[in-house]
Amino acid sequence: MQTIFVQVKCDLGRAYEVADEAVELEQVSEVHSISGQYDLMLKCYLDDDQDLGQFVVDTIQTLPGVKDTFTLIAFKAFG
Repeated sequence: MQTIFVQVKCDLGRAYEVADEAVELEQVSEVHSISGQYDLMLKCYLDDDQDLGQFVVDTIQTLPGVKDTFTLIAFKAFG
């Protein structure tokens, strides 16, 4: 299982709509509103054989209201 965090910048006034759509995706386990350059942080779990880039491009970036994304790959969870 692969874990990635995707920061999402939304069109103005669309963060709640994007969050509602993202939380319904099977691979997305958590959606948080955040401050800073991005509006949302998505925690995603992907199968080991799933292409991370393809998932972000085809699934996250195509959600209505998504303006930009920044992806972080997690290597190990502690605690």
